[in-house]
Amino acid sequence: MGKSVVVIGAGPMGLAAAYHAVKRGFDVDVLEAGDTVGGMAAHFDFNGVSIERFYHFCCLSDHDTFAVMEDLGIGDKMRWVSTRMGYYVDGELHRWGDPVSLLMFPKLSLLAKIRYGLQVFTATRRSDWRTLDRLKATDWFLKWSGREAYDKMWKPLLDLKFYEFADQVSAAWMWQRIKRLGRSRKSLFEERLGYIEGGSETLMNALAKAIKEKGGRIHLMTPAQKFLIADGQVTGVEAGGRAFAADQVISTAATPIVAQLFPDDQYKLRDAYARIRNIGVICVLFRLKKPVTDNFWVNISDKRFAIPGIVEFSNLRPVGGDSIVYVPFYMPITNPKFIASDEALISESMACLKALNPALAERDVIATHVARLRHAQPIYEPGFEAILPPVQTPIAGLQIADTCYYYPEDRGVSESLRFAKLMAERLNG
Repeated sequence: MGKSVVVIGAGPMGLAAAYHAVKRGFDVDVLEAGDTVGGMAAHFDFNGVSIERFYHFCCLSDHDTFAVMEDLGIGDKMRWVSTRMGYYVDGELHRWGDPVSLLMFPKLSLLAKIRYGLQVFTATRRSDWRTLDRLKATDWFLKWSGREAYDKMWKPLLDLKFYEFADQVSAAWMWQRIKRLGRSRKSLFEERLGYIEGGSETLMNALAKAIKEKGGRIHLMTPAQKFLIADGQVTGVEAGGRAFAADQVISTAATPIVAQLFPDDQYKLRDAYARIRNIGVICVLFRLKKPVTDNFWVNISDKRFAIPGIVEFSNLRPVGGDSIVYVPFYMPITNPKFIASDEALISESMACLKALNPALAERDVIATHVARLRHAQPIYEPGFEAILPPVQTPIAGLQIADTCYYYPEDRGVSESLRFAKLMAERLNG
């Protein structure tokens, strides 16, 4: 098998796969539908501040990120911050995320607090996830935390992220989310999260630069349209109206997009990827003159707002004195709200921010931005591992994976970098 490779997607996973491939001596073309590299980690100019469209942060356990940054010579760009978390419940903001906060929390009985705390603590120590794979998160929470804690703490978050799919989420995926954040603690009483100086684009641009310096090519505004296949072997990719010949192909595009790339005679493979469901996300960003809270993350459980939480990003990465706040709306793209006007979403988000901080006023808003993504979050249903097609497809030379292949890990940058390296190492030649 020859040495030419096409990589579909210039997000973290695609760029890292291309980087490791060119390091191995492959001739690489990267195809990206957008006008910049980075995927969900791509930046935009937010009234003079370069910021991600969708927030990203690093945990202490993100070793694959640290390794790639060292390899690229930017290891000194990682910064660590002691962050705080809050929980806004029924009109009141409470400290959250440590044993004292849990004990002082007035919305749960003592028994519910003990059960909730025990589940979170044991989740951070657990290593086996396969026994949770076929279990619903709902059933897992009810068994351990009990009905009271589930109804007050977990159910609102699941409902406002997955809507009609809230009862179809794997316990293994929820466990891994709890574990990742739980492991990013310096102690029981101090959470530490990280950011890359300059934001995610520092890493994305460094990867793109290294690819080009080693002879690789990145083609922006070149959406993949079809896998080219002959006699059971991939021969390239049709993209942007032209054919890119290749001996091997690595696709990192979202599985709903991948399903559309197969020719008609590969309907069985096409259906296997179409089987994986996704929900979308809308991120409403605010640049404000004053902070909303002193927390990085605030979970929200309040019937007035269909918002599961906010991320006050400037409490992690400083941005020159202003406050940058993300208000994420996760939902199936069939939800009518997904096509709501930007103005309506900004208005709803601002009402929530004012409830969190009554001193906040319209005059404090410097700028707003609304970002939408149709395929943002796979729905990790029970038994999800079994429905994933193999990374190496029956088509010789064709590897396919996207963020859902990190299961039970969530779609973090570090997991993208780890999985990309594995795919590059599978290349023949």
